Amino acid sequence: MLNIALVGCGRISKNHFESIKHFSDDLKLVAVCDSVKERAKTAGKEQGVDWYTDYAEMLNRGDIDVVSVCTPSGLHPAHGIQAAKAGCHVITEKPMGITLPSVDELIRTCDESDVHLFVVKQNRLNTTMQLLKRALDKDRFGQIYMVQSNVFWMRPQEYYDMAKWRGTWEFDGGAFMNQASHYVDALQWLIGPVDHVMAETATLARHIEAEDTGSAILRFRNGVIGNMNVTMLTYPKNFEGSITIIGEKGTVKVGGVAINKIEKWEFAEYDDDDAIIEKSNYNPPNVYGFGHIPYYENVIKVLQGESEPNTDGRSGRKSLELILAIYQSAKTGKRVSLPL
Repeated sequence: MLNIALVGCGRISKNHFESIKHFSDDLKLVAVCDSVKERAKTAGKEQGVDWYTDYAEMLNRGDIDVVSVCTPSGLHPAHGIQAAKAGCHVITEKPMGITLPSVDELIRTCDESDVHLFVVKQNRLNTTMQLLKRALDKDRFGQIYMVQSNVFWMRPQEYYDMAKWRGTWEFDGGAFMNQASHYVDALQWLIGPVDHVMAETATLARHIEAEDTGSAILRFRNGVIGNMNVTMLTYPKNFEGSITIIGEKGTVKVGGVAINKIEKWEFAEYDDDDAIIEKSNYNPPNVYGFGHIPYYENVIKVLQGESEPNTDGRSGRKSLELILAIYQSAKTGKRVSLPL
């Protein structure tokens, strides 16, 4: 049994609480923490555990094995570093940070403290995405020519007004860094490393520092041309979260609101996976999908010595670096090569 604590009792924390409850034979929630007293108190009472407003005080309990970091993105590295120094394994929500020096320090501290660092990239574990990855691993597409990802969602001004950190450069970033970061990660996971990027971003309607809309053209090292289109201004609600791959011997679009539905699946040659397309489709309760539960399953297996991490710190760093390259290109108007 692993004792787990959570810091940051906001919007995403409920997905973590549900996942922890799902694995009650392996995980025991022992404490929660939030800088906002009422939020910490409410979460503590609902979960039936001790609650704190002082993170250091919670870490000093001495009985915590794992900490889930669900605070604003800009605080993930600092909170992860504190947990690692206290001897706790770290689970951090996406993105793992918003600057490369801060995430490098987090990775280094976890290495030096001999603890695992897990970065939540739950979309990789969606049934539809697992099927798509399998098709790529089997080389069913042949040569891949193009990949496209669209994230057409709605985040009203009230969403940003709910918390002062949202949409700021210091703690959050914009549509690419926050809402679309899973899609940035998915493109690299599926297609491979990016050679260079060109991008345009804009803040068209929301009163925030960072972008609410943008497009990026990606050239992958294997020659594939990709593009991403992202906006948080879709009327009247979330419309599409998709990835399309076009290859020599196959065309696939995984769409729906959040890559939850296979809309196009056509290959030159038959494979048994073709018969389970309908079964892989699902209707998620929200854009987060059902991926946190299989994500936690991987965490448990790793900590029990039965598996390797699906996404560790170094893997999580790759998607952050690409997002920062997109921002750099949009700011300078120039093509930006990777690594930065």
